[in-house]
Amino acid sequence: MIELEHITKYYTRGVFRKQKSLAVDDVSLTIRSGETLGLVGGSGSGKTTLGRIALRLIEPSGGTVRFDDVDITKLSRPAMRLLRRRMQIIFQDPDSSLDPRMTIHDCIAEPFTLWHLAGPRETEDRIPELLEQVGIQPDLASRYPFEISGGQKQRVALARVLALDPSFIVADEPTAALDLSVQAQVLSLLKDIQQERKLTLLFISHDLQVIERMSDTIAVMHAGKIVEQGVTSEVLQHPGDPNTARMIAAAHESEAWFGKESLVTTE
Repeated sequence: MIELEHITKYYTRGVFRKQKSLAVDDVSLTIRSGETLGLVGGSGSGKTTLGRIALRLIEPSGGTVRFDDVDITKLSRPAMRLLRRRMQIIFQDPDSSLDPRMTIHDCIAEPFTLWHLAGPRETEDRIPELLEQVGIQPDLASRYPFEISGGQKQRVALARVLALDPSFIVADEPTAALDLSVQAQVLSLLKDIQQERKLTLLFISHDLQVIERMSDTIAVMHAGKIVEQGVTSEVLQHPGDPNTARMIAAAHESEAWFGKESLVTTE
């Protein structure tokens, strides 16, 4: 489904004396169709940059991104726009996805209008279905984003994404700003929807325990590089990189984990 090959990204800063900083350093990843790959790393590791490059929201400095065997790094803007419906993103802050001047109903109706997916009557039929799928009561549709909770706003943002019926989603720290109890509910919802729709998911997080819960395979980033990757349970049981081992140790020391006693039990 998604192949990132030798991705490199430099950022340039400074006006008169320009300096380059390396955010992603020769990274290659493959995400199979219907799989969730968990991309985990600390702040500044390059994971968010890599996720945006996977959608070509950011242009790489080098390397290629292939989506269903199509090199999207070479596509024109019109051709890339045709793929946008199939490739979506869930941001950490749902407010970045929701217009505060629009009701919940209109926020979800907007993708249908922009992409000419359905007529007015069919759109009206689909909105309650999407709200129900993400666990939002239909009577909340007349409210504005500032009138609902953070967890509810993230569910509405997810409904907007699902309206386009995508096949690949980048979830960039989608629950990091939520309370733990709400976080658990949204994660369970997202996992159920991913399995039901057979979505391909790149799940980005700094929290290894969240990654364990959500992902089939895992890639650990540090200083712009992938330092370890593999089947999630195997990597967590037998980490081969010191950075992974430190993250696992920190996760074991965490007091709250959605009622789960620990990460994968090690021998």
